[in-house]
Amino acid sequence: MPVVEARDVVKTFRGGDGGIIPVLSGVNFQVSRASMTAIVGASGSGKSTLLHVLGALDRPSRGIVLIDGESLQDRSDDELAVIRNRKVGFVFQFHHLLREFSALENVMMPLRIGGRTESDAHGRAAELLARVGLSARMHNRPSQLSGGEQQRTAVARALVTDPTVLLADEPSGNLDHANAERLHDLLAELVRDLEVGMVVVTHSRSLASRANRVLLLEDGRLAETELQGAVI
Repeated sequence: MPVVEARDVVKTFRGGDGGIIPVLSGVNFQVSRASMTAIVGASGSGKSTLLHVLGALDRPSRGIVLIDGESLQDRSDDELAVIRNRKVGFVFQFHHLLREFSALENVMMPLRIGGRTESDAHGRAAELLARVGLSARMHNRPSQLSGGEQQRTAVARALVTDPTVLLADEPSGNLDHANAERLHDLLAELVRDLEVGMVVVTHSRSLASRANRVLLLEDGRLAETELQGAVI
């Protein structure tokens, strides 16, 4: 069973003049467990919009999204929030860590929000931070961490609830080459070892080359593409 699936997903927005602006025009695809799918395409083609729809941050204008076989259609905002907390991990270009909390406390937060005890959340967060190589830095605040360490903390936070789907939007876009490569290797390793299904929007050929498949979003539709020659 796919961990995330889009069936004829359409997304439109209303422009300032009242006209309808199509962004997604009947997207169909699915992602399996322990696999990475890279979405590439020109800036403004709707890649981030697609990611938001897949992760229940936004609703499609038409069509169905399923996460772990569970349809998001006709769900209340509260129900979608529960699904996001339990089933979906998000990593963005900017880490969005809370600066007044330590790395450990930031990673614990999704579990505490989901009702887990402080002891359980502490143990799981420490385990994930060790997994991303930050055991010695878990009590540091974001301002005391390098850019690469901040993003690895964000990855640990995204995975702490043991989601079935990991969605990443330009996760290495704010990193230098060395830290980006380390993050790319880590993401590929985590997808394989934790058996999570990942969808990553990226302009990085290095990250896309680690994906099991690369899809080009163009004119609102997805198509299989070879990385060489693709618009990144």
